[in-house]
Amino acid sequence: MKEELNILVQAQYPLIYLVTSEEERAEQAIAKIAQMNTQHRRVYVWTVTHGIVEYGQPRQATQHNTVSPEAAIEWTVRQREAGIYIFKDLHPFITSAAVTRWLRDAIASFKGTEKIIVLMSPYQEIPIELEKDVSVIDFPLPDLTELNQVLTQHLEKNKTRRITTEVREKLLKAALGLTKDESEKVYRKAYVKASKLTEEEVDIVLSEKKQLIRRNGILEFIEEDETLDAVGGLEELKKWLQQRSNAFTERAREYGLPQPKGMLILGVPGCGKSLIAKTTSRLWGLPLLRLDMGRVYDGSMVGRSEANLRNALKTAESVSPTLLFIDELDKAFAGGTGSADSDGGTSSRIFGSFLTWMQEKTSPVFVMATANRIERLPGEFLRKGRFDELFFVDLPTPDERQAIFNIHLSKRRSDITRFDLEQLAKVSDGFSGAEIEQAIVAAMYEAFAQDREFTQLDIIAAIKSTLPLSRTMTEQVTALRDWARQRARPASSSVAEYQRMEF
Repeated sequence: MKEELNILVQAQYPLIYLVTSEEERAEQAIAKIAQMNTQHRRVYVWTVTHGIVEYGQPRQATQHNTVSPEAAIEWTVRQREAGIYIFKDLHPFITSAAVTRWLRDAIASFKGTEKIIVLMSPYQEIPIELEKDVSVIDFPLPDLTELNQVLTQHLEKNKTRRITTEVREKLLKAALGLTKDESEKVYRKAYVKASKLTEEEVDIVLSEKKQLIRRNGILEFIEEDETLDAVGGLEELKKWLQQRSNAFTERAREYGLPQPKGMLILGVPGCGKSLIAKTTSRLWGLPLLRLDMGRVYDGSMVGRSEANLRNALKTAESVSPTLLFIDELDKAFAGGTGSADSDGGTSSRIFGSFLTWMQEKTSPVFVMATANRIERLPGEFLRKGRFDELFFVDLPTPDERQAIFNIHLSKRRSDITRFDLEQLAKVSDGFSGAEIEQAIVAAMYEAFAQDREFTQLDIIAAIKSTLPLSRTMTEQVTALRDWARQRARPASSSVAEYQRMEF
């Protein structure tokens, strides 16, 4: 990005939009670029509180005659010497007709003058009149080199003894995704709590990432204690995940393997799709972020929903490697290709932005998506290259139902030898994993109300009093199976083996 910014400055692009919340770090980068070029430019900074002040002057300096945006832009037009004019947080004013007009006048007058306006803001707001004239750049978060400088300065300031290379690497990677100020604060926090920085303080640094996710408002940080053992059956899917448990390591890159992009888990509701996504986080040792598409859509302002999605994806990339979990993708993007009449095209733009990001992303963000209704999902999602694999999770087989009963009963009682799991699996034909769990819970409530221990007969009674989804929605389940038979990979090993024998 810094190289791109330097090129735009040398090429005399008159208007640059720098999207960042790190004002001080971005200013330093711009000031350095201004001094690097043969045509040395003076740097000025505008704020609505102090007007235009030359970079490097005391923060309390104020030029009252340039406090208004219109007066400040007019001032830049009148200057004869080369300069870079940084306007901080102009986005609340930029949609004003007067400010937009002044910016367009400035762009026209800057031709051949070595003058550049840089709009700096954490929020991107560009009126249609300026779309053809502005170049937008996302200022990147600090890399490991910059974070290493922050950590070194902190250690020197606190006269901390030398730390090992392994501990330094873990502290730096834990802070990757934080701003420079955030990393400085979290290193101070870790030092205050322990009066030292060791491997044990890495968790304190990681906690700051959780705060970053919470502040985002659209992403949710999910902490999952369950392992893959909590999932009954689905051995083919488990094997696929276990083979890729080290896919984001340097060893995998040295071997020549590409970073995995993601997977789509299609299947009948209640069969463990979401649980698989959550337990993968524990298996791979990566944080799990849930993207809430309901929070992405914001009708309060045109373009706000698209900005919400961009910010969420940028946050996910900043804390990568990570898993990005999107539950019920079919509901989130059901109107992606044909909703322009109902929402002004917002869904189509959101859908297009997400597809583009999935196709072009280079950051180690693994997308785990689930879906129930394949007919609602736009066909573009299913094209090869979007996901590494498409798995179909069917209703559990008899052996899988037996394993599911074993898992849920073992969670509730230490001794389950009194239960005939084979009989329970036979009686619950057509039940999903979630329905099996609820049958056990219903049996426990029945016995609890009578002040006794629940039995095999209680569970059987609960099963027989339940009408499973496979019977109430037979047509939908059959259609889903027919579609997946030729287009998706079965998650169960027995089904996968049967299909291999067919071919």
